[in-house]
Amino acid sequence: MAEFSKRPEVTVETMGKVHNPTGEGINAISAQAKATAAKHRAAVEKAAIEAAGSGPPGPQRHGHVHTAAEHETQVSEVGSARRNITRKKSDNTAGNYDNARKKQGGHGKGKWTEVMDGSEEAVVGALDENDPLYDEQEDSSKYILSSSTNNENLADKSNGDATGYDSIAEKAIYGPMLTLPEFKIRVADILREYFDSADTDEVIRSIDELKCKEYHPEVVKRAISLSLDEGPRERELVSRLLTCLHPTPLEEADVEAGFELLLTALDDLSIDIPDAKLMVGSFLARAVVDEVLPPAFLSTQNNDRPGDAVIERAVSLLSREHCTARLEHVWGPGDGRPVAELKSVMDMLLKEYLLSRELDEAAVCVKEMDAAHFQHELVKRGVTIAMEEDGQNQSEKASSAIDAMAALFSFLVKNAIVSEYQVAKGLSRLHKILPDLSLDVPAASKILEEFETLARDGGCLPAPSATPGQ
Repeated sequence: MAEFSKRPEVTVETMGKVHNPTGEGINAISAQAKATAAKHRAAVEKAAIEAAGSGPPGPQRHGHVHTAAEHETQVSEVGSARRNITRKKSDNTAGNYDNARKKQGGHGKGKWTEVMDGSEEAVVGALDENDPLYDEQEDSSKYILSSSTNNENLADKSNGDATGYDSIAEKAIYGPMLTLPEFKIRVADILREYFDSADTDEVIRSIDELKCKEYHPEVVKRAISLSLDEGPRERELVSRLLTCLHPTPLEEADVEAGFELLLTALDDLSIDIPDAKLMVGSFLARAVVDEVLPPAFLSTQNNDRPGDAVIERAVSLLSREHCTARLEHVWGPGDGRPVAELKSVMDMLLKEYLLSRELDEAAVCVKEMDAAHFQHELVKRGVTIAMEEDGQNQSEKASSAIDAMAALFSFLVKNAIVSEYQVAKGLSRLHKILPDLSLDVPAASKILEEFETLARDGGCLPAPSATPGQ
């Protein structure tokens, strides 16, 4: 490796000695090639001298005689691998890089090197009220900022109350503070939080803080659209929210415009939610009963949309007897009503089942209650009603009420409508009040044991130890 540790630099002069470090060998350019080049160079020079002496000067250099050395590449250092090429028609500074005047492609087009419009020297004077081009909005401390596409009356709005104040520009702001997509996102977040908290005051405060009065119809449309994907409780909350939002901050015109937007987009909603038209019809009827919408709105829409199923649904609900009392509970028992009303609905459901013995109908009613956390009360009241029924009719053993009740809860558990835990919890509560039940039904203890046996055989109870309180 010693003889190869430092090799000589390859240059124009040593190209013939690359493979022969001693210097003995073939030259970089052969003698024959040199002789041919010299002969050709002499012929060119001779022809140029003759042409210059006999005729007028040529068009290239106006009589200047070109030599071969003039066109050869010049090197700054003989024997250097880096060549500093100096070309024709170049000055001393052409080889230097000028960052400020580089063309950056496109032959320098579209590049502004200097300000040529005279804006730096122009002096803007104070606005004169007598000037025909005087604009009061530019001279005053007010300006209009609006993201709405309907700007027909912005000049009139400038004389009203400002929706905000820009501390940087020190000017008042008129028009909505947000764009429409931003407003929709904010309102959706507010409504989802409302579904959890049921705090209408917080919703009103949040909508006022957005300061987008022009977009208030979107609140109605967005609230109802979101509730269509939820349960009866959320739809009842939206109906109550519309009542609280009217007349402030939502005016009657805002509510009507919101329902019009909803009716226009109803075809798209029906693709994802098949029952959307029925539910929107119930919202319309409920809004009329709550005096959020005037009845004339339905008449107008019925004329504009003849044969529309939504309008017909709302009109039919309002045409029934005692429509006000019925529409107050239009969303069913699972609308978040008080516990006392929920118990009353359970009693009606269970008594109707004992008369009809229709399992499917009873299962639908239990689903509509949407009270999974309170189904233990359904078990407790169902067994109690069955005890009272069997205590009065001791002779009918073949189709006793306790057998029918056990079949009902077995059906509900198998279809994952009622959980085994809720059945066990209901039986635990029955054991606690068994002494009181025995006063009205002497055979209450025996009937309860029979129900537990039937429920265990039907799959309501997984094991005897699973029943709390035994």
